[in-house]
Amino acid sequence: SSCDSEYVARNKSQDSGIAEMEELPVPHNIKISNITCDSFKISWEMDSKSKDRITHYFIDLNKKENKNSNKFKHKDVPTKLVAKAVPLPMTVRGHWFLSPRTEYTVAVQTASKQVDGDYVVSEWSEIIEFCTADYSKVHLTQLLEKAEVISGRMLKFSVFYRNQHKEYFDYIREHHANAMQPAVKDNSGSHGSPISGKLEGIFFSCSTEFNTGKPPQDSPYGRYRFEIAAEKLFNPNTNLYFGDFYCMYTAYHYVILVIAPVGSPGDEFCKQRLPQLNSKDNKFLTCTEEDGMLVYHHAQDVILEVIYTDPVDLSLGTVAEITGHQLMSLSTANAKKDPSCKTCNISVGR
Repeated sequence: SSCDSEYVARNKSQDSGIAEMEELPVPHNIKISNITCDSFKISWEMDSKSKDRITHYFIDLNKKENKNSNKFKHKDVPTKLVAKAVPLPMTVRGHWFLSPRTEYTVAVQTASKQVDGDYVVSEWSEIIEFCTADYSKVHLTQLLEKAEVISGRMLKFSVFYRNQHKEYFDYIREHHANAMQPAVKDNSGSHGSPISGKLEGIFFSCSTEFNTGKPPQDSPYGRYRFEIAAEKLFNPNTNLYFGDFYCMYTAYHYVILVIAPVGSPGDEFCKQRLPQLNSKDNKFLTCTEEDGMLVYHHAQDVILEVIYTDPVDLSLGTVAEITGHQLMSLSTANAKKDPSCKTCNISVGR
């Protein structure tokens, strides 16, 4: 009978806190702006009808599923944010749920809190996508300060070197007129690093064995080593930048530095994105003058990976076979940073 159904409907509406009311406006035309590595601003439009009843916004934030992500890896829990209805645009900030350089989807509901504590909600808005930004200079400076704590004392060195396979050097001689070419840096290191996949350069090492003061005889990168006098790459005509600080579930840590000839494309890239170091006075790599000679020092307690941003002609140094082993385990190619290490992580999205 009609009487029964009316009774049921009324009770249902009392249960759910949805009294006979006009529907709340659905957000549309969502705009995301001011994106950083762990925050963004969001705004949208909505009909003015029933607008004054809105007390809260519900924001549904999800990491976009990676096509080739492992099926068994734990799924990221979607983040449902409940925010008081503030004037738009509203800032959403939180490193515990926003990671740098990551794609997200977002949708919004408007909500009205009832006397009994239940919410009346609108339909969900359309879903939109955005990508968070890389670490800013502010974040990199925090990373730099953490790296300084463990860098250790400074040791003298005189050459930069780069290990590769014989085929690499043959190819350079044959196809690149004897000049090693900058290549795009891989995705090793911090996930928010602004140089990964973007900066072009050539990797060099400068570590020395503390007992000999010379480069070690072992290398993970190949049996042939190009050696070049330090002043050919690092001198008063180059700028020095801090690039990254990370470890790979290991006891030792890596610091990435960038050396860029003043005014070069690499220098322009770094100037906008990386903290610049004083070449004569920093905790990682220095070039100072003593008795009219340039003298070089590197930090003892971190492994320095130095990126030089211009081509380097093989005739500026020497190529020779190393006598030691090829230690593959020390390779950092595309290595993932340990997100749980207290030494080298800062409190923003990993």
